[in-house]
Amino acid sequence: MTPGAGGVELPFVTDRVSTGLAKLDAMLGGGLLPGTLTVAYGATGIGKTHLGLTFADHGRSADGARGIVLDLNGRGDSQQHDEYAARLFGWTLKPWRHTVTPMSDPYPPPGEMEAFYSNALPWVGRVRDFQVPTPDGGVEFDWNWKAMYNHALYTVRPFVYFHFAAGTRRVVVDGVEPMDSPADSIQFFMFDELYRKAIHRDAETLGMEICLPVWKHRAFIDAHLYDHARITTLLLVTTEETRLEDLLARKVATGDLGATANTILVLGSERVGNRLARMLCVVKHRGSAMSDEIVEYRIGPNGITLD
Repeated sequence: MTPGAGGVELPFVTDRVSTGLAKLDAMLGGGLLPGTLTVAYGATGIGKTHLGLTFADHGRSADGARGIVLDLNGRGDSQQHDEYAARLFGWTLKPWRHTVTPMSDPYPPPGEMEAFYSNALPWVGRVRDFQVPTPDGGVEFDWNWKAMYNHALYTVRPFVYFHFAAGTRRVVVDGVEPMDSPADSIQFFMFDELYRKAIHRDAETLGMEICLPVWKHRAFIDAHLYDHARITTLLLVTTEETRLEDLLARKVATGDLGATANTILVLGSERVGNRLARMLCVVKHRGSAMSDEIVEYRIGPNGITLD
């Protein structure tokens, strides 16, 4: 049993996905539910990337394979994923470069399966910035952008598929920027498509879409089936709000993925005496007991720790 706020005992469920942080797992009634989407909200610099890399690296001991990291940041690696991964976990976070166009050799070259990071989807801004008017008065995606986006998917979808086929069961998506209307965010659009068409697409279908012609690669596809319903995803969303109280009062806007996520974590800052403290709480954890505690956490040389 796990103590909650006010001394209430929360049941510990064994079939969970550990975050890599024992205290946070306890707050989640044992951990995240397998196969679900968790959204972590917080301002830049609050520690979301530390949290995400901790979750991804913990897959090495919990699942037998590290998680993959998909960076949607459009201005280079400002989150310092590679530096954090190397310093905290001794993990060389190599970028995935392998592209699979239709009917080409799908299999990653030697050494490519050591690449757990991709930044192949770098677009930021509003959806309408990537659209053009149509003769009937509507709008559609600009063909030039659509061609670049589809080509990027020839890199991202194999990145997802071959790592899942090799045992990865965790996905971290970072670099999502603040947007007044999430429904207008091109990053939310791309994540939603990727989630439906790759992360949570059944293994056989995804394999047949990537490994063409199917008859030639049927044996590989059949030998590497996995349960897509057990892939657990952590989406890190940057907010304009920095204070925890403001984040807790934040309304879920139309198109915000937090509305459909199974779990929501909020990371914010609050003044404690003469210092500014980082605070974390669980505000949603569907299908599970959860603690209503607000806990302080610190980021030090060894990463993120919760009090």
